[in-house]
Amino acid sequence: MQIIRDPDALDEALAALREGGGTIAFVPTMGALHAGHMALIAEARLRASHVVASIFVNPTQFAANEDLDSYPRREAGDAAMLEAEGCAILWAPDLATMYPDGAQASLRAPAVAEGLDGAARPGHFDGVATVVARLFAQVRPDVALFGEKDYQQLAVIRRLVCDLGLPVEIVGVPTQRDADGLALSSRNAYLSDEERAAARALPRALGEAAQAIAEGAPVGDALDKARARLAAAGFDPIDYVALHDAETLAPMAALDRPARLLAAARIGRTRLIDNLPVAPA
Repeated sequence: MQIIRDPDALDEALAALREGGGTIAFVPTMGALHAGHMALIAEARLRASHVVASIFVNPTQFAANEDLDSYPRREAGDAAMLEAEGCAILWAPDLATMYPDGAQASLRAPAVAEGLDGAARPGHFDGVATVVARLFAQVRPDVALFGEKDYQQLAVIRRLVCDLGLPVEIVGVPTQRDADGLALSSRNAYLSDEERAAARALPRALGEAAQAIAEGAPVGDALDKARARLAAAGFDPIDYVALHDAETLAPMAALDRPARLLAAARIGRTRLIDNLPVAPA
């Protein structure tokens, strides 16, 4: 696997991969890789001739009070994981490469970014849209893969690609979970043993709410019970527990079409997100 930091070297390496009709699947990451990322790489291998991954901790998607400085960075270990999974290129640009000469141009995220994390983290999805557009321009992939754990992010990127007419297929890969049900996340490393045990309440509360809604329980009642269970487990604050349209992310008061049950809450200093599909009978 090649580790590349220079844009000209990236262009040369990508051209070599494309010789003879080779195609490229792209997995953008912020590093601190885990089995969830490896599932993206495995799916990427099935979708194209070659896999390119990137590691860039993007400052424009962090608010001033968030964890940019403490976000885990371990490139050597990440690179070894990517190489073992058959990745051809690791694109690892620095800040000056991604935002040359203090570049200030940015994209405004589409309307699907409003609400949920868009409300809880103002400006976050503008930063996501901007960095993903820049990465797509650099790598020019045929297909790009994103995890469904960050479901609103996936919806934002799909809409961004559609609105800008970008020639890349976006593929969502189901959330990967540990044996206790907790969704895999780089931020799980922040959890103490006690917090980790309590955090299992998040997927369990969502699972119970999703089942109740699917069986016909009033949506509001099911959401209230999920919030109460999270509060009892020690989550504070609870940013949201909500049912939204699976495609548009419009809020839903009744289950009359495919939906997504989404939640975000903090336990200790760690903010966790999760979501589950909910389908009408």
